[in-house]
Parts: sequence; C-alpha cells; structure tokens
Amino acid sequence: MPGTNLTREEAQQRAKLLTVDSYEIDLDLSGAQEGGTYRSVTTVRFDSAENGAESFIDLVAPAVHEVTLNGDALDPAEVFKDSRIALPGLLEGRNILRVVADCAYTNSGEGLHRFVDPVDEQAYLYTQFEVPDARRVFASFEQPDLKATFQFTVKAPAGWTVISNSPTPEPEDDVWVFEPTPRISTYITALIVGPYHSVHSVYEKDGRTVPLGIYCRPSLAEFLDADAIFEVTRQGFDWFQEKFDYAYPFQKYDQLFVPEFNAGAMENAGAVTFRDQYVFRSKVTDASYEARAATILHELAHMWFGDLVTMEWWNDLWLNESFATYAEAACMAYHPESRWPHSWTTFANSMKTWAYRQDQLPSTHPIMAEINDLDDVLVNFDGITYAKGASVLKQLVAYVGMDAFFTGVQAYFKRHAFGNTRLSDLLGALEETSGRDLKTWSHLWLETAGINVLRPEIETDADGVITSFAVRQEAPALPAGAKGEPTLRPHRIAIGLYDLDGSGKLRRAEDGRIELDVDGELTAVPQLSGRRRPAVILLNDDDLSYAKVRLDEESLAFVTEHLGDFDSSLPRALCWASAWDMTRDAELAARDYLALVLSGISKESDIGVVQSLHRQVKLAIDLYADPSAREALLTRWTDATLAHLRSAEPGSDHQLAWARAFAATARTPEQLDLLDALLDGSQTVEGLAVDAELRWAFVERLAAVGRFDDAEIAGELERDRTAAGERHAATARAARPTAEAKAEAWASVVESDKLPNAVQEAVIGGFVQTDQRELLAPYAEKYFEAVKDVWGSRSHEIAQQIVVGLYPAVQVSEETTRRTDAWLAAEEPTPALRRLVLESRSGVERALRAQAADAAAARA
Repeated sequence: MPGTNLTREEAQQRAKLLTVDSYEIDLDLSGAQEGGTYRSVTTVRFDSAENGAESFIDLVAPAVHEVTLNGDALDPAEVFKDSRIALPGLLEGRNILRVVADCAYTNSGEGLHRFVDPVDEQAYLYTQFEVPDARRVFASFEQPDLKATFQFTVKAPAGWTVISNSPTPEPEDDVWVFEPTPRISTYITALIVGPYHSVHSVYEKDGRTVPLGIYCRPSLAEFLDADAIFEVTRQGFDWFQEKFDYAYPFQKYDQLFVPEFNAGAMENAGAVTFRDQYVFRSKVTDASYEARAATILHELAHMWFGDLVTMEWWNDLWLNESFATYAEAACMAYHPESRWPHSWTTFANSMKTWAYRQDQLPSTHPIMAEINDLDDVLVNFDGITYAKGASVLKQLVAYVGMDAFFTGVQAYFKRHAFGNTRLSDLLGALEETSGRDLKTWSHLWLETAGINVLRPEIETDADGVITSFAVRQEAPALPAGAKGEPTLRPHRIAIGLYDLDGSGKLRRAEDGRIELDVDGELTAVPQLSGRRRPAVILLNDDDLSYAKVRLDEESLAFVTEHLGDFDSSLPRALCWASAWDMTRDAELAARDYLALVLSGISKESDIGVVQSLHRQVKLAIDLYADPSAREALLTRWTDATLAHLRSAEPGSDHQLAWARAFAATARTPEQLDLLDALLDGSQTVEGLAVDAELRWAFVERLAAVGRFDDAEIAGELERDRTAAGERHAATARAARPTAEAKAEAWASVVESDKLPNAVQEAVIGGFVQTDQRELLAPYAEKYFEAVKDVWGSRSHEIAQQIVVGLYPAVQVSEETTRRTDAWLAAEEPTPALRRLVLESRSGVERALRAQAADAAAARA
C-alpha cells in the first residue's frame, strides 16, 4: 500500500522529540460477526521535548472522524493522509491526543484478522501487529522504542471471550475493561476475540503462581492436547527463569491457536498467538511435535528477550529472533526432562540448512542488517535473521563459555528491563562476564555477509599415520549483486575422529574429539600428528560453528558407503547437510545425491532428518537433475518410496512419512490406483491410518495428475467441511492439469483480491506443479506483466505470497533469467520487491548449474 512506509531517520527524530506515557484504546467490536468496520477510539498521553514542535502518529483506517490535540479539534481532512495524522503545535511537556476512527477487519493476517469458521459459522478475531500493524487497529506511534502502557476496553458480541496482554476481566454488559499493561512496544500488544474454547492451568514456582491458558476454536477442541502443551511450557518456564535469573515479567501467560495465521507464532506479551495447524487433527510424526515445542519455547523466550527488553530499531530484529531460536534449541537439548534432547540435530538439519541457503542468495546481508525503513524489515524475516543469527550465537556461546554467556544475559535483563537496547548493550554485558574482547568478533561475524568453507588438509605416511593436519578456511566470493567483501572469520570448532566398531557402528573414539579456534586461511592442528588416520574425520563436529564443511576424499568415500552407520544423529545430520549443500553447489550430481540417500536413509532413525531428505530428493530431481534423466530418476525414487512404505513398521512415524513421500510423486497407473484404493478402503497398508490430512495428500496428487476432477474434490470436501478442508480443496482444484483450472486459479489470486491469506497460499501451492511445466509456461510472461501492480496494490503479506509463490521457478532456463533481468531493468522495482525477485532468479541460476553438473556426471 502506498504511503505506509516509515524511515529509520523519521523514527529517530520522533524518539528524540517524544516520550510516550500511555494509551487508552476503546474498540467497539460488537458487529464483528457481520464484519466491515469497527469504531476505534484512542487516547494517547505523551510528552514533547519542545514547544511548538510538529510530529505525527500512525494510523491505517478507512475513515477518521475526530482528532483532538490538547483540547483543540483538528480537521481530519487536513491532518490525516495515507497512514499518518499530523500533530502540529505540540506543547512542551504533556500532550493529550484523542483519535476517533473507523478501522477495518482484514483477511490478510495483518492488523485485526477476521475469520468465519465453516463448522459453526462463528467469527474469530485476532491481532497481528509485527512489524507496523497496530496502526490498523488504533492510532499509535508505531516504532519499538516508544514504549508505553496500554489499556484496552472492548465491546464484543454476547457470549464471546476477549483476551489481551493483561489478565482477562469479568465483562459488564459485554464490555471488557483490561488493566493497563507494563511499558511495552506497540507491536506486542494483542487482542483475541471470539467464542474460543479454553483450557486453564497454572505454573507455580518459588511461591509465585502464573495463570496459564490455551485457546482454540471449538471445532478443534477435540484435537487440543493441552497437557502436552502445558508440559513443554512449564519446562520452558523452569529453564528460562533459571538461566535468565529473572522471573517471568508478565501477570499471566496465554497461548492462543488462531486461524489463517501467516507465521508460526507471535510473541505478544502474555498472549502468544500460534497458527492453529499446531493443533494436530490427524496423525503427525514426532518431528511435528518437536517443531511445535520449539515454537512454544521460542515465543516464551521472547517474553524476556524482545518483550521485557526490546530492540531500539529493527536493525536488531536479528538479535530478538536469533536469541529466541538459540534459546528454544538449548532448552530442548539441556532440560533434564526434555523429550527432544537431540534438538541440536534438528537445528543442524533444518535451521542451518535454511541459513546456508539464504546466505548464498544475492540478497545476502550481514546478520546486523541495514534497515532503513519498514519496507526493508518486512522482507528481512529470513534465514539470516533467524537461523544464521542463532548459529552465530551458538558459536558465541562456545567462544565465551555457556556460564559466562548466561551470566552476561542476566546482567543485561536486570539493567534494561522494560527498556530498549542496541547490540552493543548485550555485547558489553558479555565482555564483562567473559573477559573476551567481542568488538572484532562482532565486526567479523555480525557486520559482514557471506559464508566460509572449512576443508581438512591431511598428509599420512605409508602406514596411514597422520603426519600433518590443517584446516583451510575459504571465503568464497559473494553472490553477484551482493554488497560486501568475502571475509575470513574466527571459528570455534571441534574435530571428530570416527571408526567402525565391532557392531558396524561409526563411533567417535573416546579421545577422538579436539576443540580449537580456527582463524585465518590455514590453521595447523598438531594434536593429530602421529595418530592413525581414522575412517572419517569430521570438521565442525558437534556443529559449534557456522560454516560449510567439506570432507576429505577418503572420508567422503567412506561416508558415501556408511552414512547411515553413525551411532549418533548429529554427525549423520552434518554429513547429510554437507551432501545436500554439495548438490546445491553443483559439486555432487543430483543422481549421485539420490543414490546416497537411497543407500543410507533406511538406517536414519531421526524422523525429522528423514522428512528433510524426502523433500530434498524431490527438489533435487525436479530442479537439479538433467531434464532428460528426470523421469527415470523420479521412477527410481517413487519405487523406493513405495517399497519403504510397505516395509516400514506398521503405525510408525516412518511409515507415515513414506506414505506422504509416495503420495507426492506417485505416477504410474498402478501407483495412482493404489492411492485411489487407499482412499476408498479397498486396499490397506497395515498400520497406516488414512485420516483427514493423509486423505487430502492423496486427493491433491490424484487431482494434479488428472484422475480427480471437481466432483471428486467436492466429494472429499463434503467429508471434511472444515477450514482445513476448504484450503485443501482449493489446492486440489488449482492443481488440476487443465488450462481452465490454471486460468481460474491465476485469476483468483492475481486478478482478484478477495481470497483470504490462507486460501490464497493454498491456491498458489496447487497452481505450481513441477510436472506441469508446459502448462505453466505461458504464466511466466503473465507474472512479469502483473507483479509490479500486485506489489503496489496489496498488503505486504498478500503481495509477498504472490511475488515469491508465482515466480516461474519451475521454468529452469536461460530465458527465465533473461526475462527477469529485462523486467528488473525496465520496471525499476522498489528495493523490497527487487530483492524478492532477485532471490527467485537466483534459484533458477543455481538449478541451471546443477543440471549441467548432473548431465556431465552422466557422461563421465
């Protein structure tokens, strides 16, 4: 939307001028069942440092009826424009502003989102304010360093519940008057309104009781496993309060599972919202429970790091997200009662893979990114902000020591409670407790872009004894278009020495771990000289640092035959990740990656790793394989998925994962007949529950290959008249292999703006099918004709879904990159839009290189 940006310079000027004391916000949501608009009345008390100064307050609203500043009525037609209300003639000291406006419910997951559940036809509301969307609900100084107290008064329909940051009061005449919050930022205020189902408990520690609540729609209540959610929550409270040495800073803790949520969750103070797909209505693998637990702990960590102490401006967004990401994994790894002590394996398998991918895009940037305005931050919720930042924090913990790290964090919370900080505040605290000078470390790790590669250099004598060992560090050139220079960095790593034992397991020797600092281009490791060379030498064992790791030739050959034989999941995950990275870098042919996975996956016990391998193999074949070999490779992979499905332990997580992998790629008439038979029950696989979500996986594949049409999709939707069923049906309809289906899907997303965020995402997911390249080819040009207008006319979340989701990524050709370049040159898009399109173009370039490597491997 035009006119909704805010620059860092404007925010700094406003923060110098204003100190905000309090907001009183009165919302009339009594008409929420019908939708439309609602009355929003905001009273703000704030101080100005100068008499006669001018400033502005932020508001996105269809209509503003009254603006009263210090008792004087201002003409809304004169002072309200785009997303701002001008505030002229401020008084030195206290000012009082009252704004009366009509604000709009949204269906984009931004501001106050409204959703109607098809099961009970009731409306459900929730707010999502990060980054700049509190201004869609009430007039606000929309920047994180202008903290204030917030008092909400809400009129809601009879029988509904209203939840906010403060404890929920008893309503009078359907009006809910909340106590003021502590001083917090606008973006972590929240309202969740509707006839929600709830379960309540408490957390008790050291004589203090914190009320706990879990909420979801009644149509999901039968699937809500509240006890499991409370258990993880209590473990988080225990661990964080001990490590942070600071009691939970708010009066209660509610967790609300809400519909059509764009992200995984949001850290609203004391009222965390989660996507309600985390209420599992069908069987899922343990990897899904682990992911949910990680999200629960991530948001709980934010109550301290982000909510209690908040960044001054969005250039330190990474610190919020990286800390919470590190803390979630650490809590799961080290809490004595954790169900997932292998969480660092998951971190290496998912988070770091995301980071490595993001760090090799032309949009790569320092962890501490330059955030000039809101447009910059809106596209910066990326793999560097979350995953690379958390990886570097893990490296920092290894560098300063865990005790010193958390002692510094404790001092940081006590010193800056309910205030705002910069990175230097945290690093200063850590320098005090660790005695390390972190200025150079900070510059090299946080203020430079790109990734390092670590390779072993080994010499042995005729008896296989190591005569010299060194670690070579490389700083590859940054991707074309990226800012900055390649940088060598200090790494704290472990080197692991592995051999097969008598039972055929690859184990690390008791004295087979060396921890050291690697710095500069070449670091000698004299400790290894004189030792017999083991079967595998693994750099960055235990995954302490952030770097791409390569195996030496002998280790790679051994791992290729024995990757599944590691007795521990973390070194396996590191080797799998290295192989995948080599495939993406065109150092390992897609066909060889497939062979490696097929040789080792049957021994992989970690279900999260198994599911990642499923996704990566499919991606490798679809995009990185020589097109002339693609069908043969898909046949080989699909045959393997079916064989593993039939041989997996009945009822196991692996069986379910293989069923989904098979459904994603089934292609022969016999395979498709099996999907059809599993749906109608004429065939079964022992232990496999073909429940609602698995049924839709089968239906979507059958639709994509033309076996199911409207009638069959409608029949399945009749079985599952839920919001999830409607989304799956939208995916299936868009997946049909007909020109009419594609035109209908395209029009609903690009030519109309009526679809809710979650349904639009579902349609895009169905529209793009990798085995429908010819059918989708005409839409490449349509994309470039439409994308700039889409970006300029839709809200950020809706526009980003379209820009990224509909880019012609499956058209892997030089023509796609040429057309992208021509569009970039001719249209001169905004920096945020340019970044998203360049990232997508980079994927096509990478696929072209990988396809060439795979073709060369076939000729070799």
